[in-house]
Amino acid sequence: EKFTLFEKMAGPLVGKFALVTGASRGIGRGIALQLGQAGATVFITARHPSQSFASSHPEFAHLPSLEQTRKDIESRGGKSVAIYCDHSDPYEIKELFQKIEVHTEGRLDILVNNAFSAVSELNNTGGKPFYELDPSIWDAVNNVGLRNHYYCAVYACKMMTERKSGLVVNVSSLGGLTYAINVAYGCGKAALDRMATDMAEELKGTGVTVVSLWPAAVKTEASKVYIESGKTQEAFKGPADVITETLVTGESIEFPGKCVVALATDPKVSRKTGKVLLTGDLAREYKFKDIDGLRPMDSRSLRIALRFLGWRRLSSWIPAWVRIPLPAMHFAGYKFTLW
Repeated sequence: EKFTLFEKMAGPLVGKFALVTGASRGIGRGIALQLGQAGATVFITARHPSQSFASSHPEFAHLPSLEQTRKDIESRGGKSVAIYCDHSDPYEIKELFQKIEVHTEGRLDILVNNAFSAVSELNNTGGKPFYELDPSIWDAVNNVGLRNHYYCAVYACKMMTERKSGLVVNVSSLGGLTYAINVAYGCGKAALDRMATDMAEELKGTGVTVVSLWPAAVKTEASKVYIESGKTQEAFKGPADVITETLVTGESIEFPGKCVVALATDPKVSRKTGKVLLTGDLAREYKFKDIDGLRPMDSRSLRIALRFLGWRRLSSWIPAWVRIPLPAMHFAGYKFTLW
């Protein structure tokens, strides 16, 4: 049976098919909600509830599920298909795309690579350096958070290049530029960004665009649990008060979704292929705000950056609107000697 769209539904993405991996909660859920609201038929994935992060962490048992995301998309008038998939298993990834290909007659317009399964591992490293951790942390972080994204991009681009159209979005982070959390995490995010750049090179002339998206601090369901339980310091490195502030004033989970919708509806999006895109920059370019009507905390805020680095007195003199220039951010990850 082929999936059909609601005839009464109107939206810029009606008639489009999207896949969002890791959509039970957090950024993936927010992106799926926005894509569905914009009219796309959204395939959403997550591990089976019995294998999920929440199943082994009772404090997170109340968080949304994949089925809840599907229901919420449809309550907004959208169309969604929930498929359980263990993204650490190459065979399940292949089966996922086979199912999509059958049901859409070989069409996929948008892929959002968001699945990530190492939240528990990252939050239990105790701030130890890499040489004091079991080396299996690499696989825990990067089997789903990196390798899976490559697999998904391969299968998606096979369909997209046939139709000469498509958008691939890798959900990455500032960890791709400078040290964040630990070595395995930073390597994975840097690789995701490089993946977008190199795939864009090989996708020239195919009509397929691939980008890397950097959200800022996001008010995910899990981050709220950490704040309410007073365990922010255990989960995130850095000054606890600054981290809490950025999470409280950060983006909703749907703000990155608004970014993806804006990119998917931009007829000139190919100009951005291979690039790293910050959610705050896209909001300014496409002129939209968060779902509460406000602009969230900006990842390029100089004031916040200085406070995070311990320069609190200096940061108090910096106006909130001053942003770090992109060239300066680039040199934060500069790897060559200066002589």
